[in-house]
Amino acid sequence: MDEEDLTAVVGHRFIYTYDTGWQYEMYVKNDHTIDYRIHSGHVGGRWVRDQEVDLVRLDEGVYKLSWNEPTGTSVVVCVMPARRRLHGTIFFPRWVADDGTETVCFQNDHLDRMRELRDAGPTHPIETIPEFAKITLFEFVGVDDETVIAVGPDELPPGFAARTDPASDRVHA
Repeated sequence: MDEEDLTAVVGHRFIYTYDTGWQYEMYVKNDHTIDYRIHSGHVGGRWVRDQEVDLVRLDEGVYKLSWNEPTGTSVVVCVMPARRRLHGTIFFPRWVADDGTETVCFQNDHLDRMRELRDAGPTHPIETIPEFAKITLFEFVGVDDETVIAVGPDELPPGFAARTDPASDRVHA
């Protein structure tokens, strides 16, 4: 196994829905950066570009991305593209778990505010949310494409996140 081969996820966008019904979209822009949108859930409407991540290949067809956000939220996502499944664990600081509405924005335009809120807390107790998700769309869109996630989820056409193609890696218009 070539542990450095990340081609099965780098340059791919995928939409996934957790068992809770929360829906997310992630674009693995390159081997160390993701962009994402949150379509529904506790902080639905939030979107982020250029989030630094640690990306590793755990085994054949199994990839792990992990990161810490300016909000104090930490995330670990294990992706199994061929099985169209993933497992994610979100570690919300107490202030986001109690009321994350201030994070529902284009985070990149509000980094200082996110850090202020994080530092004001409260941080503990951490709310840990581990869940499986079904990948409903998985497509190769290319590496380092700034147009893949260029607008917030509220600016997308109706039904965008409902698109599904569980058996193919085709690019969708």
